[in-house]
Amino acid sequence: MSHMFVPGPVDVAPEVLQAMAQPLVPHRSKEYEAIHRRAAEKSQKLFFTDFRVLIGTHTGSGMQEAGVRNLAQKDILSCVNGAFSQRWYDVAVTNGKNPVRFDVEWGKAVSPDALSDQLKKKHFEAVTIVHNETSTGVESPLKELCRVVKEVSPDTMILVDAVSSLGGAKIEMDAWGVDFLLTSSQKCLALPPGLSLVGVTDRALEKAKTVQNRGWYFDLLRMEKHRIKNSTAMTPAVSLVYALDFQLDRMFAEGIENRFLRHSSMSQRVYNWALENGMTPFAEEGARSKTVATINNDRGLDIPLLNAFLMKKYQMRIANGYGDLKGQTFRIATMGETSMENIDALLHAIEEFMHQ
Repeated sequence: MSHMFVPGPVDVAPEVLQAMAQPLVPHRSKEYEAIHRRAAEKSQKLFFTDFRVLIGTHTGSGMQEAGVRNLAQKDILSCVNGAFSQRWYDVAVTNGKNPVRFDVEWGKAVSPDALSDQLKKKHFEAVTIVHNETSTGVESPLKELCRVVKEVSPDTMILVDAVSSLGGAKIEMDAWGVDFLLTSSQKCLALPPGLSLVGVTDRALEKAKTVQNRGWYFDLLRMEKHRIKNSTAMTPAVSLVYALDFQLDRMFAEGIENRFLRHSSMSQRVYNWALENGMTPFAEEGARSKTVATINNDRGLDIPLLNAFLMKKYQMRIANGYGDLKGQTFRIATMGETSMENIDALLHAIEEFMHQ
């Protein structure tokens, strides 16, 4: 059986795939509404929220668009420290907003003090933050960033992309004060691609009421109207919701704190291994992802050749560096169904390649 150590799509357990094979039911039926409600309510526990969790039939980039369309008429502060925080800025630009870039060196986390300085320059309706940059393996200190926003500009909406961390790292939406917290199905949730989930506060919905041109597909008020009826405005990916409902039970059976510990232990194993083998983590110390270990390619490994070796001999695959970091770094995902035994097997295989 192959094993992908790439940060999405990740391996999906056979029994989760089997859950998708159930006969389809009409999405306006009582049968589907019961499943949708169960999945949404279980998701609230994962988000650590008493607010609603909306289930969308699109990836996290769609929810990025929903956030900027609904929660700011014009002025957005975009924290950019990697490719996916850059994407959120680009989404804001192409939706006619007026985003201001707050650029942070790739490999570094967004600093609470620096964010505070940015927020003092002008008033922003919303701030966009990527909690865990999949491109760099950097986790920003979200709890502290939220505290700064609350102190400096309490009416500013806090929009957080947790696509590659939610379900693998603890994010307390309500306790930290996140207004809009999104993720995708194909990473730490270990589901096939095609679903996104977002936690939305009451005050975010109130803000949306004041914003013009929210669109149709991504209108949070329309989503909420249908959520109350345990459904969606458009046809949902019914089979993926079956899988979500089933997978959440598996996650809670593992124990959510146990799951967080498993992810962080695996990533730490990769960082330690890299240092023992003459390579350094790309992310600065104290900001290293618990779900995507990004390693500087200090030994000049040919990553495509390494992957060819891994695939041919072990049916394993890692990820090259993202964008400009291609060849300079490589990424090992420590998320989803992956176990410490899987990580150990991968690292031994990489050592075999290095020593051949």
